[in-house]
Amino acid sequence: MHMNHLTEILAQAAPPAGQAPPTGLQQLFGNPLIFIILMVVMMYFLLFRPQSQQRKRQEKMLQALKSGDKIVTSSGIIGQVITVKDKTVSLRSADAKMEVTKGSVAEILESSSTTDS
Repeated sequence: MHMNHLTEILAQAAPPAGQAPPTGLQQLFGNPLIFIILMVVMMYFLLFRPQSQQRKRQEKMLQALKSGDKIVTSSGIIGQVITVKDKTVSLRSADAKMEVTKGSVAEILESSSTTDS
């Protein structure tokens, strides 16, 4: 009884004798490797590329940071830049003077009109 069912299952799984094997696009899209490659390409364009572009914009903004700019930090502090160092930025917010890391600068609200010479 079990052999009879196994034979029926195998007969259904095998292509009919009069039908040719898949060719062209059927064979191309029948390969799971193609779908894996397509998934990797989609991940690149949906995840990795936008993240690298955002990192480049952040680096460009930090390079343009100068004394007198009005900025917002990632924690929401709004202040005016006093000095820019290698890894930190000194800023004044209301009556407080503080030093924050450059990475915490989220946005430049107003660029200063004075240029460093």
